[in-house]
Parts: sequence; structure tokens; C-alpha cells
Amino acid sequence: MGPSSKRPVLAVTVGEPAGIGPEIAIRAAWALREQADCVLVGDAAFLALTASLIDPAIRLAALSIQALRNGGLPHFGKERLAVVDVPLAAHVVPGQLDAENGRAVLATLDLALEGTRAGWFDAIVTAPLQKSTINDAGIPFSGHTEYLAEKTGTPQVVMMLAGAPGNGQPYLRVALATTHLPLKDVPGALTREGLERTIGIIDADLKSKFGIAAPRILVTGLNPHAGEGGYLGREEIDVITPALEAARARGIDARGPYPADTLFQPKYLQDADCVLAMYHDQGLPVLKHATFGRGINVTLGLPVIRTSVDHGTALDLAAQGLGQADCGSMEEAIRAAVQMVAARRAA
Repeated sequence: MGPSSKRPVLAVTVGEPAGIGPEIAIRAAWALREQADCVLVGDAAFLALTASLIDPAIRLAALSIQALRNGGLPHFGKERLAVVDVPLAAHVVPGQLDAENGRAVLATLDLALEGTRAGWFDAIVTAPLQKSTINDAGIPFSGHTEYLAEKTGTPQVVMMLAGAPGNGQPYLRVALATTHLPLKDVPGALTREGLERTIGIIDADLKSKFGIAAPRILVTGLNPHAGEGGYLGREEIDVITPALEAARARGIDARGPYPADTLFQPKYLQDADCVLAMYHDQGLPVLKHATFGRGINVTLGLPVIRTSVDHGTALDLAAQGLGQADCGSMEEAIRAAVQMVAARRAA
């Protein structure tokens, strides 16, 4: 069974085994098994044990990577979750990282990508991983987003977080012009050409992966009060405004730059499809305050659909045992992937 089937098939990588990833992946995939065929990618024996402790009613069906390559993905039905077995090297102690398992964690991403390219999966949903585990295993690794971009040969990707605040507030999407940089490096990383490409990626993916016919993108300034006419910085004048003008010349509805401290209000956001913030802690505190526990992370610009949770591995919660973690964000990531697959099929 694969992407030609009616129900979307999602590769769900379970992330850092010592964190909450395996638990939330199992819980969310089982809860949403009527909406999608979620295929867990991780150590089958470890996941079977974890599932039995979560709920004995959860049924898993293991499949080797070789069997998958030879015959594709069989249909296991809604009564069981398929698992592609990527064995771990060391025993898992919840809450305790082990570099011996770093290569296996990375192998789950490789398998998910391989399967998406081969047509086994429609999309990838990732549970959180621990960058240090992979780096300590001797593999330079800066994160899911950068790794997937490198492996797919994508020259530029855009990180976007999204979620529904509730209370009737508009659905919120916040994309980032820069991601994990020291604050002192942000101004130098912003260029007119780079911003124009970023806006183009956002516009294209909102159309192709979200089914939004005419996206409206609101763009923040970098400086307080959006530079206040140059008195508080010239990035708005020299970089951001020219990038917006170039984007609009291409037919993209991109507006700004707006002061970030006043932009995130319902009266401005209600007709916006995405806000582009200049740096990580300019846009994400607002989104996470409004949506934490239900927010998701989406990588724009990739040739594949990839969604994720908006939180980390929570090793402290994992150490306390099963039942402490909230799988709400993982459920939303799966739902978003389902919707994006549907939008892409309808395009």
C-alpha cells in the first residue's frame, strides 16, 4: 500500500529513544489511525514494549527495511500500526542519552526520505531528536531542517511554525528569515536576495502544500518600531523593503515591514496567511505562547512534505516514566500532514 491509496501514508520517525518521542509517536499514530496509515520508523522491539506499557490494545506489525525495499509497504489495516525496524545499538534508559544510538536515530530519517522518494510514503512526520546524541556519535548534525535540506539537495528551506490559538483567534503561521543563529549574527545574515527567495518559498508552499490560492504574507521589521525611519537601524530601508518590492513585482502579496511588537494582534492577523519574522525569538515566543502543546513545525521548500512537533525531547519527563508527556503537538503534526497531502493531491 502506498501514496496511490486514498488514505495518506505517513512515515513517523520516533526521534530520540530516551526522550518522549517514541511515546508521543505511538499515542498519536494510534489515536489518528482512522485518518492516516502512520508507519512508525524506529526500533521495533523497543516500540512494541513501549506500546504494550502504554496500552495493551495497541497492536504493532513489524517490517524489516529489506522487506520494504523488496516488496513495498503492505496493508496492515486500521487495527495495527506498521513499524519499519531500525534497530538501536544500545539499551534505552529513559531520560539518559547514549551516543551509541545516534547513528540509528539518523538512520530513521534516511529511511523516511528513501521511502518518500520510492513512493511508499506521502509525507514525513518527525518526533523530536537530540542533536547532541548524533554529534556525539561522530556525525556533524545541526537539526532536522538542515539535514533534510542537504539530503534532498534543496539550496534553501524555510522553518515555519503554526497552530490554532483557540478562543476563535485566527490560525497562526510564523516563518523565520533566520533560524538558529546568535542574535549578533542576524543582521549580517539578512540580504535582499535571501529574503526575496524566502518570501517566494513561503508563497509557493502556501499554494502547493496548503491549498491557499492567493497567500497574504505579513513581514516584520528587524529593529524596534521597524527601524523608525532609519533612526533605529537601516535594515528595513536597505534590505527588507527592497526585498518586499521585488516580491510584489513578481505578483506575491507580501506586506511590511511592520513593527513586530504590534503586528501580532488579531486585527492584523485575521486576514494573513503567514507572518515572516526576521529571527527565531522575534516570532516564535508569540506563537508558542498562543499555541504551545498544539503547535507544529513545517519545513517549507523541500520536495517532500515534512511536519514535526514544536517542542523538544523532554528528557526530564521521559525519566519520570510513561504517561507524563502530552501528545497534542504530535497529533496536530499528523493532522497537518494529512491536510497537506490532500491539498497537494487536489492541486
